[in-house]
Amino acid sequence: MNRQRSSHLFDAARGLMPGGVSSPVRAFGAVGGSPFFVERAEGPYLIDVDDNRYLDYVLSWGPLILGHAHPTVVAALQRAIHRGTSYGAPTELELDLARLIAEAMPSIEMIRFVNSGTEATMSALRLARAFTGRSKILKFAGCYHGHADLLLVQAGSGVATLGLPDSPGVPAATVADTLTAPYNDLDAVDRLFAAAGAEIAAVIVEPVAANMGLVLPVAGFLDGIRRLTTEHGALLVFDEVLTGFRVHPGGAQGRYGVIPDLTTLGKVIGGGLPVGAYGGRGEIMELVAPAGPVYQAGTLSGNPLAMTAGIETLRALREDLVWEGVADACERLAAGIGAAATAAGVPGQATRVGTLLGLYFAEAPVASWEQAKHADTRRFASFHRAMLERGVYLPPSQFETWFLSTAHGDAEIEFTLAAARAAFAAIA
Repeated sequence: MNRQRSSHLFDAARGLMPGGVSSPVRAFGAVGGSPFFVERAEGPYLIDVDDNRYLDYVLSWGPLILGHAHPTVVAALQRAIHRGTSYGAPTELELDLARLIAEAMPSIEMIRFVNSGTEATMSALRLARAFTGRSKILKFAGCYHGHADLLLVQAGSGVATLGLPDSPGVPAATVADTLTAPYNDLDAVDRLFAAAGAEIAAVIVEPVAANMGLVLPVAGFLDGIRRLTTEHGALLVFDEVLTGFRVHPGGAQGRYGVIPDLTTLGKVIGGGLPVGAYGGRGEIMELVAPAGPVYQAGTLSGNPLAMTAGIETLRALREDLVWEGVADACERLAAGIGAAATAAGVPGQATRVGTLLGLYFAEAPVASWEQAKHADTRRFASFHRAMLERGVYLPPSQFETWFLSTAHGDAEIEFTLAAARAAFAAIA
């Protein structure tokens, strides 16, 4: 494919923006080459400035579960934008979206809208510390909860892709109260609670780890965390920024039947516009200002355009079998990818849950960050380039997750599998 104009734009971008991008993994550092620049998008496709078309499995990193420029969402946004883009005052739209979320996730009795997943997680943990009167937070290696200082410890995702174990600029004192345990290792969590349970304010976890690739919780892991937090008086925070409405219509908590005290959300609830939220039990959320003393504010929080896109997206997902159709397509794709790797003699592990898919170039299934780190990133990079040349855009890192949408139909799945068979054969 000719990407001459994209190449020129990237050269110019590197002189204006760090690394030429507004978010690190977009720079293709983990897979080689340079990124293409998008001109427009439609359905399951991106079209770049050189007029190349790509079948998209990034989908803006998850929000676009209805695909790009969904007609209903676009029409609603067109109506909304004529009424103004931001008010800095309450709107009924916030209530509508809050009700839709609470109906899907009954654990959320009250909610506060913010503008990003990072804002949501940092705010939820500040609230957890205030509610418990404790200082320590427990997170899991390889789980990414945004770029707040206290959470950039063994953070997986883009940090792992860049080879940064943490980040310069984060003072040691800031992370001194952040404990870490291996994901899927309940014994390690038990030991940490035995040693410091009276000091732990909260455990924050991606209930499905989707920022070290895609790692599912082993049987009993989430239930065990719920039991330990309850026993020790700590709060359980589910980071469902990525998994919310992706692994189940009721989020991971709906899929696995484990109820957190607080939940953080983003991505899908904004329908492709910037958004985040945190919510949970009323007695906890009542501590948030102005109802209580825990301060948090945001100029664009509850933005009417983001609320509009989120409302239309969640309403569409509630229609009969819409979500199930995306999950079925994802299951067919995962099975086909696994079969194609086996047929080519390439060690590949395809993982799927709901509308999410992951692929590791590894000999055995991956259940932790330690195992994920030993997957063959060079082979993934070769596979990524081979797929891109065949018109399929995958997340440019083995430690990211693939996303499907309602726009990925039978023809798109078959196109992807044909490209994958050729790509596996090319790198075998």
